[in-house]
Amino acid sequence: MDREPERRAERRRLSHVDRAGRPRMVDVSAKPVTARRAVAEALVALGPETLSLVIDGGGPKGDVLTVAELAGVMAGKRTSELIPLCHPLPLTDLVVSVTPDRAAGVLRIRAEAATTDRTGVEMEALMAASVAALTVYDMVKGVERGVEIRSVRLLSKTG
Repeated sequence: MDREPERRAERRRLSHVDRAGRPRMVDVSAKPVTARRAVAEALVALGPETLSLVIDGGGPKGDVLTVAELAGVMAGKRTSELIPLCHPLPLTDLVVSVTPDRAAGVLRIRAEAATTDRTGVEMEALMAASVAALTVYDMVKGVERGVEIRSVRLLSKTG
């Protein structure tokens, strides 16, 4: 019985910290190369007038939807430069889409990333969704002060 808490604590050890507490990149060299895919979502809440302005493409800074999608793709490609200890991955696909949802008063940002490698692409999908949401915020902050990035979450991952 005494050894069970010790085993549980060992299982819960953070993978990016060695036994001495120093940060480290996880060694994935023994893992198999597989097709991997991840989908992330971010929600940006806007007032009805701002949402209409974004949908109509009439914002003072330009086409919010297209710029946010492009910013998300660019960010996903640079994830390993921005997140410490994140493996650089050769992405085989990265799509970001921003869809207005008038009923909910939000822009739904969906980012889907794929690779064929030894580690997953969830950080790339999350980075893409996050930066797309931040780009929306930046582009409409002069029109509405109450913009909220409500959530960023991983919807799925495979591989």
